[in-house]
Amino acid sequence: MNQSYTVPEGIRRLRADKALAIAFPEHSRTALQRAFDSGLVTVRGLAVSRDQSVAGGDTVEFAFPDTKPAELRAVDIPLDVLFEDKHLLAVNKAAGMVVHPGAATGEDTLVHALLSHCAGGLSGIGGVERPGIVHRLDRETTGIIIVAKSDKAHRGLAEQFAARSLQKEYLVLVAGAPALLSGSIKKAIGRNQQHRHKMTVVDKDKEGEHGKDAHTDWEVVEKFGDVAALLRCTIHTGRTHQIRVHMKALGHVVLGDAVYGWKPDARLKQQPERVMLHAEHLVVQHPVTKKTLDLRAPLPADFEVQLAQLRKLAKAAEKARSLAATPVRPRRKALPPGYHEHESRT
Repeated sequence: MNQSYTVPEGIRRLRADKALAIAFPEHSRTALQRAFDSGLVTVRGLAVSRDQSVAGGDTVEFAFPDTKPAELRAVDIPLDVLFEDKHLLAVNKAAGMVVHPGAATGEDTLVHALLSHCAGGLSGIGGVERPGIVHRLDRETTGIIIVAKSDKAHRGLAEQFAARSLQKEYLVLVAGAPALLSGSIKKAIGRNQQHRHKMTVVDKDKEGEHGKDAHTDWEVVEKFGDVAALLRCTIHTGRTHQIRVHMKALGHVVLGDAVYGWKPDARLKQQPERVMLHAEHLVVQHPVTKKTLDLRAPLPADFEVQLAQLRKLAKAAEKARSLAATPVRPRRKALPPGYHEHESRT
């Protein structure tokens, strides 16, 4: 089935693959790459390459080639390991990496990488396709994900997630700046009935609406004028797209999150290429040794790039406001040589 996307006005130059990745975050980058490689991505009827530039007003049309599901096997994919012992493993997941394989994924998932890294030493509770997986992160979300190597570790971690006894904190860039410095959102989340790949805030007391309780605390870390803000979110539940949906309900969608209403901002020289959400901090009790693990994942490079340009924008805007607020004193007219003020009064 053919799909299309019209690049918003104001965007002067954007790679074709990045434009589609922003517009269709529900599609994996691997799937989009297959479309480009098969010549199924066109602009004005002509096939384009992944690195070809598109601009505001261009309509990009694409379709996916027929694919066969890949056999699950170990693949040597580098992992950013934050902690590891014989019981469990914590990694800093990269953007674009799907956690476990599915019908539309390739052989580049976290599970494929884990099968290689752990050489078969993973808990089998999650089943053949999800060995060791206790929780997950969205494909575009970066940050900490913890994996069980043994069934005992898997059960212990699962109990903590179920009891909500872990501390999970995310850093997120949102459009605009909240008026308050902190807040708490307790709104149930359910499946969007019109768009099944999306979630939405629901009223459980309303007939016909079904959802699960969701609780997110947030606080402002840094504001960038009226363009954006950096928030720290602590989640007490683990619903699908929880932070993304709650930020939309707050009125400040996550930068790069086209699924929930973000649109490219012409003020940003470099548009975010993904959802700007990072699982930065996780505090969990080791399920075997019972020691507290306090894990932190450094921000990825693309997140740092966005922070740098937002700080630059905010600084320039503050300078402009300061200059506008400074009164301009009229210049005194130059007096002729030899002229003395007292002479004008005689």
